[in-house]
Amino acid sequence: MMAIIQAIGFFFGHGSGNYISIKLGAKDTLEASKMAATGFLSAMIVGFIILIFGIIFINPLAHILGSTNTILPYSKTYMKYILIGAPYMTASIVLNNQLRLQGNALFAMIGLISGAIINIILDPIFIFYFDMGIKGAAIGTIISQFISFCVLLIGSNVWGTLPIRLKDFSPSLKKYKAIIVGGLPSLCRQSISSFSTAFLNTSASFFGDAAIAAMSIVNRVSMFANSAIIGFGQGFQPVCGFNYGAKKYDRVIKAFYFCVKVSTIVLIIFAFIIFINSHYIVNLFNKEDEALFSVANRALRYQALTLPLWGLITLSSMILQTTRKTIRASILALAKQGIFFIPIVYILPKFLGLFGIEIAQPLADLFTFIISIPLGYSIIREMKIELKNNTKVT
Repeated sequence: MMAIIQAIGFFFGHGSGNYISIKLGAKDTLEASKMAATGFLSAMIVGFIILIFGIIFINPLAHILGSTNTILPYSKTYMKYILIGAPYMTASIVLNNQLRLQGNALFAMIGLISGAIINIILDPIFIFYFDMGIKGAAIGTIISQFISFCVLLIGSNVWGTLPIRLKDFSPSLKKYKAIIVGGLPSLCRQSISSFSTAFLNTSASFFGDAAIAAMSIVNRVSMFANSAIIGFGQGFQPVCGFNYGAKKYDRVIKAFYFCVKVSTIVLIIFAFIIFINSHYIVNLFNKEDEALFSVANRALRYQALTLPLWGLITLSSMILQTTRKTIRASILALAKQGIFFIPIVYILPKFLGLFGIEIAQPLADLFTFIISIPLGYSIIREMKIELKNNTKVT
């Protein structure tokens, strides 16, 4: 349920945020303000729709999301409270992305961190002190998310470039088309991750619980590197959007190459550390199960080999999405965890056994890297042509 809410939030957040950064670069503040209000309030409206239909169809929805009859009562309890928070949780993600893409990354970070810290404090209080169990965890989550929402809304209206005003809410086909163009890659990326995890667990289950647990360890370690590079790419997005809107394409190109170089160097260092210390890292998660250790150690080393490729993959996806090249950005967003990974993790283990599970993600990374080169370069080439044409006109 949280994944669905987050996917909707990122769809409206990136869709409106990319448009806003381009309009700010073009010095069209009025249009940017209208999109800020439209993206924010539209996400909140969709959040209310999720709340209403989620409560009405909570039983079938819980089963669709994987609940068994044993855990159904707990799932329903948790989902009921999470659904109550859906309107402001989706809107909160939109505010965070809009602030970041306006260049106000500091306050976007403060909004996120405030919610996370409060959640860490409230969860044990509700779960253990008030003995509310799963219900307490859900209540702690929606309270912390509401506080984060309030912090972000205040920050947007007081310190942001574009305060959210009801009078600026201007829903139109043009606005929603712009949101789809900028937000579809994020929706694809968020949606496919859940499916890829399900496929991985299903394929790994044929080799026992140790294989599932081992791949879970690899994913957790990889998440640190992925989060760092995603953060780096998100820092690039407002620079890209603003200068692209201002038609300063040379700055976009320089920023892109700089970010690719730095992120690749960081990932090479990170990969080297993981490769030579893989056994120590796996031991942090497991010290007893030898079968689990063996699988996780090998898989983590295979993954380390392709970590340096993530820089170009991520930055190519970011530049395509920010410059609103929807089809290319969506292909790249789906490639790593979907187009390549799902067929590989489904087919390869039938021929290579457990080894096929261990190398599935690295192989998907390699294929995604290969297609990211022409896809990423395509927008660079287009901007270079624009620069050349502008020079001739001048």
